[in-house]
Amino acid sequence: MASDSLSQSEIDALFGTGGSPRTSGRSSASGELRRYDFQRPSRISKEQARTLRAIYGLVTKGLEGWMAGRIRESVSLELENVEPLSFGEFTLALPSPCAAYILSLSETEASPAVIEMGREFAFFLVDRLLGGAGELDVPDRSLTLVERAVLQVVVERLAQQLQEAWQDYVPMDPRVVGFEAIPEMLQVTNAEDPVLVAHVKVTVEEVSSLLLICLPFPALEKFLSGGTGRKLSTARGTPEERKKERLHLAEHIRRAGLTVSAHFPAFNVPLGVLSELKVGEFLSTGLNPETELEVRVANLPRYGARAGREGDQRAVLISHRRGGGAGPSHP
Repeated sequence: MASDSLSQSEIDALFGTGGSPRTSGRSSASGELRRYDFQRPSRISKEQARTLRAIYGLVTKGLEGWMAGRIRESVSLELENVEPLSFGEFTLALPSPCAAYILSLSETEASPAVIEMGREFAFFLVDRLLGGAGELDVPDRSLTLVERAVLQVVVERLAQQLQEAWQDYVPMDPRVVGFEAIPEMLQVTNAEDPVLVAHVKVTVEEVSSLLLICLPFPALEKFLSGGTGRKLSTARGTPEERKKERLHLAEHIRRAGLTVSAHFPAFNVPLGVLSELKVGEFLSTGLNPETELEVRVANLPRYGARAGREGDQRAVLISHRRGGGAGPSHP
């Protein structure tokens, strides 16, 4: 019969008071210990994390492209990370004063979202959208009512980018419903409630700022509890029906209207002539009738052409495609 008592060496090994500690067979090869938060275990898998980076990558690049056409400077938006936090941790990380816009996500979702634009980035946008071009001055104050209204244009565009990026996973209709400049007054949900926070680094010339996008976990429950793959529907119907749908779609695309315009080369006109110009008078361009015109499709230069007539209609004869290659010679 085996003895139930332990030897002194076994007791020392058990309590770690002597000898070398014995490692578990399940420990990592490096012996490195990792912290685990039992109060807030991670609810985001590696696959979901990859999907989130793809979603917010679309958001940042979409907003970056939109701003490129409205600000006369190059703006870079780079996603740093997306992490689950408590709402209390999120508010503690905000600067004071902040530029936090509150967004309702839908009529049925009680917990709103928060977009914090970053004070430096907020004042930069206000300055540039109002026509400024000088050195940026970031005052130590909150945004005025007029400045909030100007910046809200960008926030609404960002909300639209969020809606489009999330539409395959979680339907939402984000709308701006409020603004808060004091982090402690930002009480849109309980401090312990979980939220998903995206950190976006904004860089433009001498300005470096951090844009934060905070979404409540309840609004993302469908994404967090289900699969992370896009909801791609399988092909439905018979092959003949699917072919008919494709032809129908192609016909709609062919009928889509695009603006086509023909442009003369630039020419100089004395200011005195312009000041005396009246309705119905002709303006001499001084250009040869055979001068090549530039034909633009959706305001993009696509063809070279010559002016002419087709019956009793003015027309242009396409001579070549812009960028090389012969084009169709049809009026």
